[in-house]
Amino acid sequence: MIIAEQKTLEEIKQIVAGYNKLLVVGCGTCVTVCFAGGEKEVGILASELRMARQMDGQQLETVERTIQRQCEWEFVDQLKDAIEDCDAILSMGCGVGVQGLAERFPTKVVLPALNTKGMALTVQEGLWAERCAGCGNCVLDKFGGVCPIARCSKSLQNGPCGGSVNGKCEIDPEIDCGWQLVYDRMKAINMLDKLYEVQEIKDWSTARDGGPRRINREDLRL
Repeated sequence: MIIAEQKTLEEIKQIVAGYNKLLVVGCGTCVTVCFAGGEKEVGILASELRMARQMDGQQLETVERTIQRQCEWEFVDQLKDAIEDCDAILSMGCGVGVQGLAERFPTKVVLPALNTKGMALTVQEGLWAERCAGCGNCVLDKFGGVCPIARCSKSLQNGPCGGSVNGKCEIDPEIDCGWQLVYDRMKAINMLDKLYEVQEIKDWSTARDGGPRRINREDLRL
């Protein structure tokens, strides 16, 4: 899932400065699961912003809505009736959600309340860790299902950098060395010999397909 975390209240206060009526929009999928932008977080943030504005001797009116997904028009369109009287939209969705709202409502200011961190796995309660960088050309078959692009801090594809200590990354001792994970996995499935294969330097221009990526399935169109 996509993970994100809320910007600091001070930063959000600066972002919404000058707007007197905000539509605060949550997203009911990924950011709800990681407790960053669900219905509960929308209510808390809206309340904090109103109180902060009041302490400054001013008033802020908020309209609070949470839709199932900010990345699909059928849900985004549910906001039409709430948008007209608002000065700006404060999105508590990921970066895709912010841009989705901006595309759908081109005459409205859309502001981000979250910082998007990537695509992650729920490791345990309250801990989400990146597992996929969305690089566009999956190489998991070469590394036993462990992605060196996402798991190695330097995204190395032809072995470790040599700076790891006891299986931990030299950048941060709390981070597992991505290549230690690759080695352990390949050993467990008796495929260590595949690591002798030299991988070509990743062509990021190809990975990006020459621009913003998309999937076009004409067979699914009505």
